[in-house]
Amino acid sequence: MDLRDAYFVDGVRTWFGKARPDGAYWTTRADDMVTKIMRELMRRNPTVPWNEVDDSIWGATTQSGDQGTTMGRTVVFTAGLSEKVPGFSVDRMCAGGMTCQTIGSSFIKTGVADIIIAGGVEHMGHHPMGQGADPNPRIVTEKMVEPKYFNMGVTAEKLHDWLVENGEQPVTKEEADEYAYHVTKRYFKALDAGYYHKHCVDMAVFTPTGWKVADRDEQARRDTSLESIRGLRKFPFKAEGRVTAANSSGLNDGATVSLLMSGQKCKELGIKPKMKFVGAAFMGVDPSIMGWGPVPSTEKVLKNYGLKFSDLDIIELNEAFAVQAVGFMKHFGMTPPEDPRLNPYGGTIAVGHPLASSGVRLSMQLAQDFEMNPKAKYGLTTMCVGLGMGGSMLWENAVGKF
Repeated sequence: MDLRDAYFVDGVRTWFGKARPDGAYWTTRADDMVTKIMRELMRRNPTVPWNEVDDSIWGATTQSGDQGTTMGRTVVFTAGLSEKVPGFSVDRMCAGGMTCQTIGSSFIKTGVADIIIAGGVEHMGHHPMGQGADPNPRIVTEKMVEPKYFNMGVTAEKLHDWLVENGEQPVTKEEADEYAYHVTKRYFKALDAGYYHKHCVDMAVFTPTGWKVADRDEQARRDTSLESIRGLRKFPFKAEGRVTAANSSGLNDGATVSLLMSGQKCKELGIKPKMKFVGAAFMGVDPSIMGWGPVPSTEKVLKNYGLKFSDLDIIELNEAFAVQAVGFMKHFGMTPPEDPRLNPYGGTIAVGHPLASSGVRLSMQLAQDFEMNPKAKYGLTTMCVGLGMGGSMLWENAVGKF
């Protein structure tokens, strides 16, 4: 059987809120965020035969409450799609949405589907990380994973030490702080230029202080300075450590969605896709160094598809912690803290990280990066994943090729 081409057509996300009582989405349901972006995706793509969607695939880490009831299927009803559209949900923690895109793209390549909805959602205000989880006691008693490494911040502290102990270039706190500062500066420069407004949708929300419009990412602070980042002396994960709130991503609420389609269907409908799916890879690592996951998953996907790291023009990395981003850059010979290929318009430390939604956010940024950089050929979306994994997706620029 000949494999077909699968393409990323479009993507939409909510602005990302803070997962706390004064956050924009504190009293908003997760499935209502999903409905909002799904309807916006439909509005933006009126020529798509939405009732012919072959599958609706959604990632969520905590699949209970307003993130339960099989999100992929329930959004069919809340967004007004035909009852003939099936759907299901996926949990690969932070890489939930990325996994949905991989599954959907694979469905298209193998002829199972022509049109796929792939998204992710996380309402961390309603569902804190690990809420209701009951890990098998053998994991602890047989020392499969030390309990402290269920805390992602602790794994970031461990990564600082592990890099040196395992022949990798060290990452200092100063370097991590500098990276966090520069990626935040990039974010606000792009925000002010309208970059994020192209794929974010405003949403009317009811809050404890009344109705408001969620029209900005709440994580980033415009007044952030390098001095303020370096001066933060609260080390929540290790006494006199190197990981702080300033060089880490936050706890956030948000939803993202993407439209994937076969090349044949794009031509039939006269749709011009933004990028072509090349392939994906996922790898496991020691859970104590969870943040290292993108390195082996990137090496694997490049090897599997016959490319070199130098072939990549743009990389969208979900940097849960700055140490991870700087370590990744050093391993692959990039130049920290401001290599122009990595997160060119801002990253997770500024945008926020609503777990399962973040992988799809990376893809919509990469698609927009390709539009802004038409000479770029290959791009990568990559991220670390809880319990010690990494995920990477390879994409090829399709702008101007249809």
